[in-house]
Amino acid sequence: MRKRRTFTAEFKREAVRQLELGEKTPTELARSLGVARNKLYRWQEEIDQQGDTAFSRSGGVDLAEENARLKKELAAAREEAEILKKAAGFFARDLK
Repeated sequence: MRKRRTFTAEFKREAVRQLELGEKTPTELARSLGVARNKLYRWQEEIDQQGDTAFSRSGGVDLAEENARLKKELAAAREEAEILKKAAGFFARDLK
């Protein structure tokens, strides 16, 4: 079974740049890069639609906002875990 290949944002941007230069046909370019031709067109469309934010790992989400949200979620989970530990200790004493 084949492992799924991933490409960096720089690779994708360079591939689209070469596609738009037109020095090679899309089929030749795809073969030389080792990707499917339709993938080149999808990357080109993504750049056309999203511009500089295309291929960002965050998917357009502000990383600072995401980080703050995750910190709040982690704090809540830690608080719940602490409460459960105390409750477990309380009920363990009652059983003795």
